[in-house]
Amino acid sequence: MKPMLPTLTFEAPKGDDWQYEVKFDGFRAFLKWDDEISLTSRNGKPLLDIFPEIRAFLEDKKEKFAPLLPLVLDGELVDLVNAYKADFGALQIRGRMRSTERIKEKAKNKPCRLMVFDVLTLRGKDMTSLPYEERHRELVNIFEEAGLPLAPDTSDSQLVQLITSEENFQQLWDHVVLNDGEGIVAKHTKSRWEEGKRTDKWFKFKNWKYVNCFITAYEKSNGYFYVSVYKGRELHPLGAVLFGFKPDEKAALAQTIKGNHSGEDDRFIYVNPGICLEVKYLELYEEQMREPHFHQFRFDLKPEECTYEKFAQQQKNIPSGIEITHPDKPIWEETPVQKADFIRYLQEISQHMLPFLRDRLLTVIRYPHGLLGKEAFYQKNCPDYAPDFIRTSLSDGIDYIVCDDLKTLLWLGNQIAIEYHIPFQTISSKGPDEIVFDLDPPSRDHFQLAVQAARMIKEVLDQLELISFIKTSGNKGLQVYIPLPKDRYSYDDTRLFTTFIAQYLVSREPELFTVERMKKNRGGRLYVDYVQHAEGKTIICPFSPRGTKTATVAAPLFWDEVDENLSIESFKVTNMVERINRKGSPFADYFSVKEVQAFDPVLKVLRKK
Repeated sequence: MKPMLPTLTFEAPKGDDWQYEVKFDGFRAFLKWDDEISLTSRNGKPLLDIFPEIRAFLEDKKEKFAPLLPLVLDGELVDLVNAYKADFGALQIRGRMRSTERIKEKAKNKPCRLMVFDVLTLRGKDMTSLPYEERHRELVNIFEEAGLPLAPDTSDSQLVQLITSEENFQQLWDHVVLNDGEGIVAKHTKSRWEEGKRTDKWFKFKNWKYVNCFITAYEKSNGYFYVSVYKGRELHPLGAVLFGFKPDEKAALAQTIKGNHSGEDDRFIYVNPGICLEVKYLELYEEQMREPHFHQFRFDLKPEECTYEKFAQQQKNIPSGIEITHPDKPIWEETPVQKADFIRYLQEISQHMLPFLRDRLLTVIRYPHGLLGKEAFYQKNCPDYAPDFIRTSLSDGIDYIVCDDLKTLLWLGNQIAIEYHIPFQTISSKGPDEIVFDLDPPSRDHFQLAVQAARMIKEVLDQLELISFIKTSGNKGLQVYIPLPKDRYSYDDTRLFTTFIAQYLVSREPELFTVERMKKNRGGRLYVDYVQHAEGKTIICPFSPRGTKTATVAAPLFWDEVDENLSIESFKVTNMVERINRKGSPFADYFSVKEVQAFDPVLKVLRKK
């Protein structure tokens, strides 16, 4: 089956007969389900052996899908980053895997998702002749009937999700730009699905990024212009540009290069840096620009002004209303992180961090001059100069910031708010929706005490059939999390449990662990802080940077990483995103665990004691 394809355009269509969908960057895929399940690419290649997590998920949903068969869905197989963006580079790497063990590991730790936007066959009936608006209504019904997510959601562990259809182009576009998505597809409400056709009833708008660069070579056989920027004194190649030139521009440029060349071989004509261009592209993949297009000549620039540092700052689109001031300001002492790097970290980690910040009263620790200045302060009240888009919530006379979105997070980042501390409940909940054990050794030199305590707690939790997660504090200890359903338990309930675990640790190893709050009386033992888990108290947010010299992060861990080799220093602002891209997020299933956590039987026993 050949896909129906959208036409590239640069202007939104006018009129009310259009709907808009997020365009995700992935593998176009058809899900066909009759007696057997198949998932094939636009070129007819089978995908389920490389992405077995999709097969396993669908087979688990077999009873829900049975009344809908035979079924054919059109969608995009993606490595979902957030509700508006997918990671094409990570998907390409996954798509090239052939090792069964590596595929199995990725499927478990970093599963991909099938984002569905059309239904072609339903209960054996051909749906392609129906108008788009009717097909999409049927699609919504399918997802409701099967109990599947009605919108893209990284915090939902279900691997088949619906791409929503929106009426407001500008509103959706603002979200796509803010979240660094690929673009939007506009679909005419009366359009039918036409196999293999590039249609003017579907239009695609791409979220281009722009870079200033210079030409270094011309490829004689195909007319490609190779471009670079300066990285220090060395040339840093960015790829080759072919599209976007007018015929006369392309001819004049080729002639100029031929007349001013610095060298030539069988394939290339080389030229010294001198001709500067502005090029638009989608994203970097393997250090090369994807889909580069010529935008304009930059006769006002010198090649020395086209630097890798400026290019790196332009790689992520910063939304309107957010100004990044002093991007080259150094933030950390021993780890070379500038303000622009810090902002980029927040932008890239946001899809993992924001679900924990959302709908919670926020306390930040700000470092106005970075770690070099040593002038840190807690900020709870929202300052008067905060922009209008910042949401706040009043509690106990304090007007707290509520960081619900990326725009707020980036604004806080520009204020050099490095640490993000949150309570154990949301604004709307009546009690805690998680239990956290803060394992605080007397110093970093005693970190292995935290490791030992965490592993002992894990043994108990496993025996009680409680699902737990663990992260570093980013400072000197570890924190064990037990997610709970919303509005089911009080702090008195959770105190029964935290007291029980703390007493268990102390009774097992009284020379190693203590519940003594006075530091001077702890005698070098690890403090099991169960009192901290209470209303009004806070904990460092997962993935939050810390105000340490080495830019460490409150890093979620896989339980098998908690051993004698574990080190706080291994998890930093400079490597956290790469770690998640490589291994997946250890907290990926955190929110889906809440509703299945079997805490009631444990609490029932504790109440009888």
